[in-house]
Amino acid sequence: MKNITIYTKNNCAHCESAKTLLQNKGLRYQEIDVSHDDNKLIEMVTRSKQRTVPQIFIGDNHIGGNIDLHNYLNNTSRLAS
Repeated sequence: MKNITIYTKNNCAHCESAKTLLQNKGLRYQEIDVSHDDNKLIEMVTRSKQRTVPQIFIGDNHIGGNIDLHNYLNNTSRLAS
C-alpha cells in the first residue's frame, strides 16, 4: 500500500474525522502538524495548492480534504495500487 500523509492543525474537527476514518479502516498514516511549523505549512501549500486542513495524500496523489477522503475511500480497491 502507498504511504498516506495527512497535514493537520490542532483543534481541527475535520482533521480528527479524517484520522478517525483512516484508523477505523486500519490504515496507517503519517501526520504532519502544521499548527506551529511554518516550513511544514509552506510544504503543505506547495504540494496541495490549498491552505485549509486537513490535506491528504496517498503516495504522491493529492486526495484533498476530509470529505474528499471519505469519498475516495468508498472505493477501497484504489488503495491496492
